[in-house]
Amino acid sequence: MKKKFRSSLLLLFILNIAACKDQPANEKAETANEKAETANEKAETANEKAETANEKAETAKEKSESTRIVMDTSMGVIELDLNAEKAPLTVANFLRYVDSKQFDGTLFHRVIEDFMIQGGGFSVSGDEKETLASVKNESANGLSNSRGTIAMARTNHPDSATAQFFINVSNNSSLDGANGRPGYAVFGKVVSGIDVVDSIRAVKTGKKTMKAIHPDGRLHPQAFLDVPMKDVIIKSIKRSKGSS
Repeated sequence: MKKKFRSSLLLLFILNIAACKDQPANEKAETANEKAETANEKAETANEKAETANEKAETAKEKSESTRIVMDTSMGVIELDLNAEKAPLTVANFLRYVDSKQFDGTLFHRVIEDFMIQGGGFSVSGDEKETLASVKNESANGLSNSRGTIAMARTNHPDSATAQFFINVSNNSSLDGANGRPGYAVFGKVVSGIDVVDSIRAVKTGKKTMKAIHPDGRLHPQAFLDVPMKDVIIKSIKRSKGSS
């Protein structure tokens, strides 16, 4: 009887020891699981942050590639999106004039009804405005001089564009570059106000004397054709709110 009792006590003692040994192991396993879950949560958080960063980067890229401007004229408002992806140098050049208010109070001084409306170079007094250095021609960017696009005016020299621009009122693919021949660089398009463009193209035009800057740096009277008989004024050109 005593032997059985001692055997039972011994067995119970062994089982207690085994149970004590198992408990720390279980706790370690639970701790390991918790650490693994925490690691997974951190990984998920990192992925979410990465996705957010990518979205912000894409948004920033879109903004950098397209800048909307608002052109307020005496005949209404025209809104245009500038394409910095296709014409980075031209857009940067144009925006320098926009930000310095160079275009404010200038004229659409050349209007040809079935061709284009040109402006940005002469003040309301009819004097040609001084400009910054010319910009490299980007007419090989794949953008065509189609109706509603904005492009840089220039002389016969391909890289002579400075401030003057024009808006195509017809499809003028003949102005595009071809076979190594430089064209006229398109850098944006009208997104609102094409009716205003059409109103401007329909104004009465004729011959008018204005003052152009000659090689000597002075203003000299010069006769110009296709000038609106009644001034079409560019009151201001500004970046649209929220635009880059």
